[in-house]
Amino acid sequence: MERNLLVIGATGKTGGRTTELLLRRGHRVRALVRGLDARAERLADLGADVVEGDVLDLDSLARAAKGIDALYFTYPIRPGLMDATVNVARAAEENGVQAIVNMSQISARRDTASNAARQHWVAERVLDRAPVPVTHIRPTFFAQWLVDTWADGTGELRLPFADGRHAPIAESDQAKVIAAILEDPAPHAGQIYPLHGAEELDHYEIAEKMSKALECQVTYVPVELDEFAAILHGRGARRTTSSSTCSPWPSTTATASSPAPTTW
Repeated sequence: MERNLLVIGATGKTGGRTTELLLRRGHRVRALVRGLDARAERLADLGADVVEGDVLDLDSLARAAKGIDALYFTYPIRPGLMDATVNVARAAEENGVQAIVNMSQISARRDTASNAARQHWVAERVLDRAPVPVTHIRPTFFAQWLVDTWADGTGELRLPFADGRHAPIAESDQAKVIAAILEDPAPHAGQIYPLHGAEELDHYEIAEKMSKALECQVTYVPVELDEFAAILHGRGARRTTSSSTCSPWPSTTATASSPAPTTW
């Protein structure tokens, strides 16, 4: 059945993938974007109803939610999550939206030392109180982040995770879950779904697997948070060249399922 669906953050990693998938399945998709850049133009070319607005602006969000059956809400890693969450709940209620799929994170809980994880847990509880059925997804480490980090050109994964373990998941796989819930949200109302890959590894093991897949050396280098923050700031202006001696994308002997990295 064709549905009217809203994707918030449609030019991000999971938002873009979800928009594309829903369009291929014949749904009418409204893509909320903050700016009409090349990524937004691409979604429009695919058939999305691209609207410019901001989840922190209730009026623009309410306009985007008009006539919508269900929506996907994701918010980038920056301040404003709680304001955005309240706006989504209000806009959905005002417009009779039937379901919300909310991206949280796998570590979301009340008693965490991470402010971001605690905020996601509180945001979940805020949406639970809204008169709109909600499904929370809690993804773990995005597999794409490995490529983003390694593609800096050093051949190294410089990450602040010490010997922590993850089961990374691709944004394309997350999009399949998100799209399935948006298409038939009733069975998933009130549920919390952890999303992760098939195998939990530390980053030394992840680097080893990347080395084999890419046929060149990938090395995991644990770094402190201050250094990692500096890396992220330096990555703000997207690189146009890379000094790496091999591509972050598989060669003709393998297949790649993801396009060049975009923002979340």
